[in-house]
Amino acid sequence: MSGAARRRKVVVLDFGAQYAQLICRRVREAGVYAELWPHDAPGARWEGSDVAAIILSGGPESVYAEGAPRVDTAAFVGRPVLGICYGMQLLAHLLGGRVVPGAVGEYGRARLTVEEPLDLFHGLPPSMDVWMSHGDHVVEPPPGFRVLARSEAGVIAAVGDPERRWYGVQFHPEVTHTPGGTALIRNFLFRVAGLRAEWTPASFIDEAVERIRQQVGEGRAIAALSGGVDSMVAAALVHRAIGERLTAVFVDHGLLREGEAEEVRRLVGGTLGMPLKVVDARQRFLDELRGVVDPEEKRRRIGRTFIELFEAATTELGGAEFLVQGTLYPDVVESGRGAADVIKTHHNVGGLPERMRLRLVEPLRELFKDEVRAVGRQLGLPEAAVMRQPFPGPGLAVRIVGEVTAERLRVLRAADAIVRAEVERAGLARGLWQYFAVLTGAHTVGVKGDRRAYGETVAVRAVTSEDAMTADWAELPHEVLKRIADRITAEVPGCTRVVYDITSKPPGTIEWE
Repeated sequence: MSGAARRRKVVVLDFGAQYAQLICRRVREAGVYAELWPHDAPGARWEGSDVAAIILSGGPESVYAEGAPRVDTAAFVGRPVLGICYGMQLLAHLLGGRVVPGAVGEYGRARLTVEEPLDLFHGLPPSMDVWMSHGDHVVEPPPGFRVLARSEAGVIAAVGDPERRWYGVQFHPEVTHTPGGTALIRNFLFRVAGLRAEWTPASFIDEAVERIRQQVGEGRAIAALSGGVDSMVAAALVHRAIGERLTAVFVDHGLLREGEAEEVRRLVGGTLGMPLKVVDARQRFLDELRGVVDPEEKRRRIGRTFIELFEAATTELGGAEFLVQGTLYPDVVESGRGAADVIKTHHNVGGLPERMRLRLVEPLRELFKDEVRAVGRQLGLPEAAVMRQPFPGPGLAVRIVGEVTAERLRVLRAADAIVRAEVERAGLARGLWQYFAVLTGAHTVGVKGDRRAYGETVAVRAVTSEDAMTADWAELPHEVLKRIADRITAEVPGCTRVVYDITSKPPGTIEWE
């Protein structure tokens, strides 16, 4: 039995919340292993499992809606349970409490007062700010439960049954907008559930290597390498597991930033110590994207073309049965998962063709970027590789609104190189999650050399984030923005205007498409 199977774990049951995996992240940050399961996980999955505690995620539905997700409470018996938002409402509804639609929903910051702390609120102040996002609410807790906290509006904000160790909170402790949320989750894990902090990057590596060996067996694999930290860590893990039976394949799709193909070759050649095959497919991707303006279609075509090229590469390399991808959880959740809405299809998830000859190996599929970086450091990857700025798999294709052409790629590369150079020159790069240029497709009138000019509008995007699930726009200094705008309009032919994107995520996404 593997280490992952032996370890006691927390299961987060997913009821369709876009940020359900954030709960897993918070649990793992506390050093406890966590997995995200569908809310309707079959009974057989629970039998003989090492599930030590259960967390019920939030979700978009009402407990009274037709087809609203449910859970079999038999799994709760003998296990500590924490319901969050919809999870609390469902817990109350299933156990005999009363839930009603709110006359006015609570959305955003709210203040609650703790009436009875018990273990869940141990060490937390009697009055605290939390993040609410709900319409329905509990008006009568189930038998055995006590009201632990209320909001300023008088809404029940937390309930608990200390005998069975079942608790519910109406707010979202997993988001950074709830300052005491991390402490509350730790209270649930350690004071209520009695768990120990034993999950670390080193333990993840041991378990991932074991799983990879079991999956691949004596087979051969190729690693889809972009040069980004995700694909490099995934390749390093698989290389540790199967050694020389792995070959890295770098597809130059022509949608990279200025000088990036050369940088990828240097990083891979000097870091991973494995064979590297380079596929020049720049013209093929341009041909595939000719005339395409719909972003979802772009992603589908890019995903399909990648797979076709990787499958062709396996033939040239003497055959392989597995394809290693650096897929992360944000890719999965935004591409749609169970009851969650599709935000956008990622080329390496929903953009994959229905039929593939290669079987996927995705050792990082349940990790966030910062966790991947921690694993990369544990594997001994250099800091330059670990801290590379995230870059989307479809590349500049999703930073060009409208059709992708060779000329528009030239314009965007030049503008993006200026953005990156000025941000790094100002010493701001380490404080940002991403910073880049977008070709918006909007044409505006300008004046260059006393003559009328009519060209594209470039948007500058810079965000701060912990995990890419949420992000805030970065308040770049005005002098930096001025230098960027002056340089782009002066140095990049075809650009007449520069704007700065001040949209956070949500409601926007980090990328434009």
